[in-house]
Parts: sequence; C-alpha cells; structure tokens
Amino acid sequence: MRAIFLSLITLVLLSLTGCGYNSIQSKDEQVKASWSEVLNQYQRRADLVPNLVNTVKGYANQEKDVFIRVTEARAKVGSVQASSELVNDPQAFAKFEAAQAQLSSTLSRLLVVSENYPQLKSDANFRDLQAQLEGTENRITVARNRYIKAVQDYNVAIRSFPSNLTAKAFNYNEKANFSVQNEAEIARPPVVDFNAPPQPASGATK
Repeated sequence: MRAIFLSLITLVLLSLTGCGYNSIQSKDEQVKASWSEVLNQYQRRADLVPNLVNTVKGYANQEKDVFIRVTEARAKVGSVQASSELVNDPQAFAKFEAAQAQLSSTLSRLLVVSENYPQLKSDANFRDLQAQLEGTENRITVARNRYIKAVQDYNVAIRSFPSNLTAKAFNYNEKANFSVQNEAEIARPPVVDFNAPPQPASGATK
C-alpha cells in the first residue's frame, strides 16, 4: 500500500508544471561532467610528479626532505578513491580536497628549491616539466571553478520549491563542493622565475 501511495505521489509530481525533473537531471549531468574533468586534470598533475622529482634530484639530490614530502603527498592523493561517487560523500570529498592541497603545497616548495640550482633551471627537461605543471595547474583552476558553479546550480535547484519535492521523490541529494576559502591563492599556479639570481642551496656553507 505504501509503495502504491509513493507511486501516485511520484506521478502527481511529474504532472506538475515546472516540477523540475528534467532540469535536475541536466544539472546532475553537468556536475558529473565537471567532476570528471577535475579528476582528469588532477591525475595529469599526479602523473607529472615522478618525472619532475627525478629531474630535480639529478641536480639537487641533497634536498631529500622535499622529495620525500612530495612523494608522500602524491601517495596520499593516490590513496583516496577518486570516483564519481566521491561527490556524494562529504567526508571522503574533504579528504580528497585536503590531499590535493597538500600536494599543491609540496610541489610549490619543490619549485622554490629549484631556484637555488642554476644548472637545473637551465635544464630543458626541467623547463618543459615546469611549463607542463603550470599549464596543468591553470587547467585545474578552470575545472574546479566549473565544478563549483555546477554544484552550486544543482544544490540550489534541489532545495527550491517545487523541484525540491521532485528531488526528494527521486533521491537527489546535495553534492559536496570545494571550499572557496583562499580560492584566489589556489588559482595562482606555482611559478619559477628562471631569470632570478640563484640563492644559496640548502645546507650550503656561507
């Protein structure tokens, strides 16, 4: 009896003008597409890390602490199950965001360290990897912003009347989103000034 009642309610909702079902479907698909692009760009960055670390090691092997931190941060990113369902689990999403932020921080530190080694800065392979990383960071920023907007549109839709009734009937729940705090800082990719004068290397005698 309960099942019949719920079915009737569903049919009534679908018959209402502006019930929002198609709109919710469309916004949900946009969230999925935006999230997929976020994952693609983050994976692209993770794939650059081993080559970048190995290239820097060739000139600055004594910076072991930095290498370890970058490697550990990348491993932590890999330990988070980054699937399409992550957006439906706020706690898992928060862990994913924190892991990516940690990797961003360690990569920035790695690039700062590279400024201390003129030969590394002039290495063609390093320049190429650094340029790829900057480009990827820019794409990550664009993908994140699109995802943030898509989730905001979707979450507003499922909370607004009468589409909120449709959302409840079809079990559409709010999606997790990136925190916008310090978004301007996140949007600024790490940059190495190849023309800057070299600084004393870590542990170098004065």
